[in-house]
Amino acid sequence: MTDLVVLGFPDKEKAEAVMRLGKELSRQELLDLEDAALAWRTPDGKIHVAQTYNTTAAGAAGGALWGTLFGMLFLMPVFGAAVGAASGALVGRLTDVGINDAFIKEVAATLEPDRAAVFALVRRSTPDRVREALRPFDPTVLRTSLTKDREEELIAALQKS
Repeated sequence: MTDLVVLGFPDKEKAEAVMRLGKELSRQELLDLEDAALAWRTPDGKIHVAQTYNTTAAGAAGGALWGTLFGMLFLMPVFGAAVGAASGALVGRLTDVGINDAFIKEVAATLEPDRAAVFALVRRSTPDRVREALRPFDPTVLRTSLTKDREEELIAALQKS
């Protein structure tokens, strides 16, 4: 079962640092993310979103592979790869996996200018180590899919000095 955690930060730089930390924790096998996203609001109020999972690129790569295989069967591998990549990219672009884009935009709309949020869809983690790594960034828990008790435990753990 995956859990969604949305953490707020006073600026985009801290949120970007936490995204990098997430990659490092994943490399250390302390955190297994299904998806992650960064949303921020500029001083003029515009909302920007950067997601880590690119469905268009993944679809294009998969489509090119399958297209090449089918193209080889009909002695046209280059044509098959091109058609496969194009159709795979289209399917990837239309597929919404991971964190719902509308949800990200809805939460991002609540951010004050110059603020940012990190969205994490967590498959599994080593909670004590992850919380300890996050604490220096002073995150605010904005939303979670955790039970009330687990959410309160997370908030308390992140606020410890």
